[in-house]
Amino acid sequence: MAGLVEQRSIDVVPDEERHGTAFSQFTLWVGANLHITAVVTGALAVVFGGGALWSIVGLLLGNLLGGAVMALHSAQGPRLGLPQMISSRAQFGVKGAVVPLVLVILMYVGFFASGTVLAGQAVGKLTHLGDTTGIVVFAVVTAAMAVIGYRIIHTLGRVASIVCAVAFVYLGIRLLDRIDLSTVLHDHSFSFPLFLLAVSLSASWQLAFGPYVADYSRYLPRTTSGRATFWWTLGGSALGSQWSMTFGVLVAATAGDAFLNSQVGYVVGLGGTGLMASVLYFVIALGKLTINVLNTYGGFMSMVTSISGFRGQKTLTPRGRTIYILIIMIAGTVVALAGKDSFLNSFKDFLLFLLAFFTPWSAINLVDYYLISRERYDIPALSDPHGRYGSWRWDALLVYGVGLLAQFPFLATSFYTGPLVAPLGGADISWIVGLLIPAALYWLLAHRNTAHIPPATIRTAAASAPASR
Repeated sequence: MAGLVEQRSIDVVPDEERHGTAFSQFTLWVGANLHITAVVTGALAVVFGGGALWSIVGLLLGNLLGGAVMALHSAQGPRLGLPQMISSRAQFGVKGAVVPLVLVILMYVGFFASGTVLAGQAVGKLTHLGDTTGIVVFAVVTAAMAVIGYRIIHTLGRVASIVCAVAFVYLGIRLLDRIDLSTVLHDHSFSFPLFLLAVSLSASWQLAFGPYVADYSRYLPRTTSGRATFWWTLGGSALGSQWSMTFGVLVAATAGDAFLNSQVGYVVGLGGTGLMASVLYFVIALGKLTINVLNTYGGFMSMVTSISGFRGQKTLTPRGRTIYILIIMIAGTVVALAGKDSFLNSFKDFLLFLLAFFTPWSAINLVDYYLISRERYDIPALSDPHGRYGSWRWDALLVYGVGLLAQFPFLATSFYTGPLVAPLGGADISWIVGLLIPAALYWLLAHRNTAHIPPATIRTAAASAPASR
């Protein structure tokens, strides 16, 4: 068991421990997206007024655009051998990175909770113990898998990609037997605001993976092609999510209240009764287990990154790993139990609101890594507040704040609607603003001051330069 449990956390993965190929990113992200929450996300495009045809097109566009941004983060993993959010210290400072990290942790807890609600329903039905017990059981299993770590996560991804793909093929055949597809897609009327809602739903789905995607590519050999990592990640994530979301669109467009009242119950009922129903409940739980383990693992990694920036901590004991994971599990379970009866509306707003906080971080991180630093980081300095990156990088934090505020006039949720939403016909374009403005501002500021950038990536403390700020 000791050999199976991952020993590393936020520390760099040495070359002798690297393994696998870029294709592992494809199977992981297919498995992480073929599940009931992605189905619900696609359904939301129809639930809130969109037609099936343009909802599918909008979701595809959002998956490709958001997925490309997410895959650019994934390509950083083999190069640096670090968890995703550690690299944010190069932009925000060793301590300053805590600002986006706090929001990332909230994201993990929220996604853990939303996934646990749906998976808990499946576990409750499968075990006949009810939703509440199902949520708790599922949460405990998730935490156990996250404690084991990287290898079990990729194993889950491979298994889920196959099992869930077979199940979705079966469910798709069953659905097409019930509906007239040509009739469902016959409505060609186009509403720009509703089209943008669909794009935003899937783009936010993909962008929300950005803060942890490199966590699952960092063990790949350093010689792994960045392009291969990018394309296998994008291919797996876009394929898995679009497949699930398209299914959700068709179900929502034809089932109405039958689906809205019980998402898990309707999908299982579509597949059959008796043994087949039990199999589908298991598949739903398996699909959600994969992504919830990612959320738990990423959450603990982000908590350690936040705290270690102030404590100077570079490693974590197995006991410490377990404690952090339990904190994420308990917090997510409490939220799941509290919000399980109002899931659908709150989840839509949660997804859209997440965009406001993660698109500026993503823009800054990618511009710095690919255009300013050009993939050259001083890895030991990422743990040294007195090193070349300093404690707080106020230029990046300022850009992040501007990027965050710039989105609010364009943001549309049930609890807040910006003043520029109505003139745009109700369209939410906040995520576009949140990518473009911080990217441009950060480039303008950062390319003038590159003294802290090493001539090549520094991997050992002995080669690390002293502070230049």
